[in-house]
Amino acid sequence: MINLDCDDLFDTWRHQARWLLSHEIDPSLVAWASEGVQDLFASDHTLPESQGPFLARIPRTLLDTLEQAARYRGDQRWSLLYEVLWRVSHGDRTAMMAGDKLGSELQRRIKQVQRESHHLHAFVRFVELPGCVGPQYVAWHEPAHDILHSASEHFIGRMGRHRWMIATPRDGVYYDGEQLSYLRQCPVEWQQMSQNVDDPHADMWLTYYSHIFNPARLNPKVMEGHLPARFWKNLPEGALIPGLITQARTGKQQDGQASGIKGRQGKRIGQTNIERSHRNPVGADLSSSVIAQAKKAPHCVSNGGSGCRERQVKP
Repeated sequence: MINLDCDDLFDTWRHQARWLLSHEIDPSLVAWASEGVQDLFASDHTLPESQGPFLARIPRTLLDTLEQAARYRGDQRWSLLYEVLWRVSHGDRTAMMAGDKLGSELQRRIKQVQRESHHLHAFVRFVELPGCVGPQYVAWHEPAHDILHSASEHFIGRMGRHRWMIATPRDGVYYDGEQLSYLRQCPVEWQQMSQNVDDPHADMWLTYYSHIFNPARLNPKVMEGHLPARFWKNLPEGALIPGLITQARTGKQQDGQASGIKGRQGKRIGQTNIERSHRNPVGADLSSSVIAQAKKAPHCVSNGGSGCRERQVKP
């Protein structure tokens, strides 16, 4: 078995896979290291030095699909991609489809990557660094897959010309107002800056979040589906969520309000008829007299309080 290491880079894997495919080396004879971990049963065989005779026709859409799936971190990360490539290059395009067992796993990984990109857009919390020469806003995030480089471009349009930085346990990005820079190995200085910064508006945000929380509509499973618990520790409101869930389970769902709102004195937004008459007694008397005269008019008869109907008068 051939043991390879692409350093978790798609371009390196693509070059290795092209060489293997040209020699028609079966996927069962190849193993890729994932995150530096080698296959215990792989041999020390290396790639052939020259390209083989087999020329495969690979659709461009497949390469884009494989590049998306390559951002997924998991078992058989690179071996699965080569197996899909092998089958398609030999005329079996069902390997890309969700109805196929291999294609189903491929599509599942792509969906996980797309979902993780959405999590980055939704749960990143930038904190301002006033007077800082470098980034004006910093954020700390812990994605489950390698999506930072591709998904962080979303913030270029959102943050305008501001300088910002996102640090993770692995990689990091920095935008200087004109160009986005990506580092596969996040500097320790970036990580410390993003994790140790204090948000001056944190108390205001926590007050807002605790007051808009509605225990009556709480569904913990649905909430954790949209906001996984692994992100709570890096969110300002994360410390409040377990307590708010506990309050809802112990009876707050019946109140339909947070405890801080329930005890407040409400305000009356309507008026009774008596209050209206005291505010405008002349208007009240006038309206009563008009109604009385309308009822006595010769051309109308009462219609059960619902209005008037015309009555014929003989000449």
